[in-house]
Amino acid sequence: MKELFDDVSYGCSKMVTKKYSTSFSLAVNMLSPKIRADIYNIYGFVRFADEIVDTFHDYNKAELMRHFEQDYYFAKEQKISLNPILHSFQQTVHKYNIPDEMVQAFLKSMKADLHKTEYNTKEEYDEYIYGSADVVGLMCLKVFVNGDEKLYTELKDAAMRLGSAFQKVNFLRDLKDDFELLNRSYFPNIDLGKLDAVSKQLIIDEIEEDFDYAYTNGILKLPVEAKFGVYMAYRYYRRLLKKLKNLPSEKIMDTRIRISNPMKINLLARSYVKYKLNII
Repeated sequence: MKELFDDVSYGCSKMVTKKYSTSFSLAVNMLSPKIRADIYNIYGFVRFADEIVDTFHDYNKAELMRHFEQDYYFAKEQKISLNPILHSFQQTVHKYNIPDEMVQAFLKSMKADLHKTEYNTKEEYDEYIYGSADVVGLMCLKVFVNGDEKLYTELKDAAMRLGSAFQKVNFLRDLKDDFELLNRSYFPNIDLGKLDAVSKQLIIDEIEEDFDYAYTNGILKLPVEAKFGVYMAYRYYRRLLKKLKNLPSEKIMDTRIRISNPMKINLLARSYVKYKLNII
């Protein structure tokens, strides 16, 4: 009956993904059925860690994070956990030999959010993004290439750049909540209280460079099982960036950009046509 427990645990990770992000769920659903479960498992783990530091304000976040990390390593060692999110994630870690360095880098960035509010240098900024986003892209890439280390090495930089682009778009979209509610400022050397058009454009340019590199050097070269799903996520975030780009800098702090459901369906349909025509 262990298979039933495994299936229930996977179902929990899938449910977490769908409840927290309809857009990411849509992209995952475009992946091959052979790899969907493992991407859900990765998302469930990173989402719960992120929730601890971003949402649980009435609780001891540091203590929750400490137990979350300890419980993960117990699960990894024992290859089982009664926490279904940790159980399903450790299965994916073992299945694809996801290096512990990636998990540690991710947890380090999450724990930084417990106390660090400003990133004053590019080095600090890059280190945070590496842990919070780049390594998540690398974990997913481990699943996508399924043991093909040559392909992994070829696509590694692009996966990191795509993760960075996604995270920077999130930073720009969530500027108001991060700055006013969580007292965080991720972009170095930029006064978010007085964000001007020049500073905003510098951020946009940086994100577009990441996207362009990731598309040419990564997405186009992905295995067929992963290409369409990753392309869908890419198209969604590029559309978010386009809307942010068209929004005056003085309104960034007052507006949270979203993509409507009809637009998501439109993006899906147009992306599918390109995929079937081998344009991507």
